[in-house]
Amino acid sequence: MRIVIPEDYQQAVRGLDCYARLAGHEVVVLDQPLSGLAENAAALADAEVLVLIRERTRIDEALLARLPKLKLVSQTGRLSSNIDVAACTRQGVAVAEGSGSPVAPAELAWTLVMAASRRLRAYGDALHAGRWQHTGDATLGRVLHGRTLGIWSYGKIGRLVAGYGRAFGMRVLVWGSEASRAQAQAEGYAVAGTREQLFEESDVLSLHRRLSERSLHEVRAEDLARMRPDALLVNTSRAELIAPGALLAALDAGRPGMAAVDVFEQEPLLDAADPLLRHPRVLATPHLGYVEQESYERYFSIAFDNVLAFAAGVPMNIVNPEVLA
Repeated sequence: MRIVIPEDYQQAVRGLDCYARLAGHEVVVLDQPLSGLAENAAALADAEVLVLIRERTRIDEALLARLPKLKLVSQTGRLSSNIDVAACTRQGVAVAEGSGSPVAPAELAWTLVMAASRRLRAYGDALHAGRWQHTGDATLGRVLHGRTLGIWSYGKIGRLVAGYGRAFGMRVLVWGSEASRAQAQAEGYAVAGTREQLFEESDVLSLHRRLSERSLHEVRAEDLARMRPDALLVNTSRAELIAPGALLAALDAGRPGMAAVDVFEQEPLLDAADPLLRHPRVLATPHLGYVEQESYERYFSIAFDNVLAFAAGVPMNIVNPEVLA
């Protein structure tokens, strides 16, 4: 089968141990970002199988109409809104779902918490510019011990981050669904009575919501305005959780005082002049939550196994099995 793996920005896939599983198949790995229907259609036109790297490539009705040979889309990790499953079903294209681990994104979130709290970007930039501990202002970093860590959504990732906060001596305050709040409380964490309390009391607030119609733009300007002037907002989930322009405006208004973000509404973000990247109180990383060796091996091992099972006539993890009938 002709297998195409689009948008491998780092050219990392061929170096994975699990890549050898595809021996005997024609595999094309594309390392450049794809933009727009025409470019996507031209690059993927001959694919019988697409193996997608998380949400980088969008599969919708318009693109599917221009991919006549496509039989299977194998997603690395859980399905997300980048794949229109209903459209795939109408076009007779099977969709296979993978799985992942919460460890890497949770560790990245905590890395950002620590780096932003101790102002590592500012101090590092100053050092490389030949200035010892002189960032251009008198603002010092701060410790986490004794402060309040807000967690919005106590799922697999949020639960790990809450544990890191506890280990660092922080008070952990959780908000989310009724079930997740009950679970957090059962595990010894404080639960916010309202979302307003979460924003008002958090010294560090880390977002771990899944993006859905309900959570789209759920964090509003009035929520951010409730945060303390020295508070830190961390978003490693999805940029679209926050209303457009709300974070930048909030930072300019001084509430919260800092932000650390790993996600952007437009990815890949290649414009170095983007206001968030240039903001002095923003620590930004290029969606690295899942981008590390063990996660890639896990994601692609499962995705490749789904491809091989499909090729062998024993498909597994297909979310629209009606296309196989």
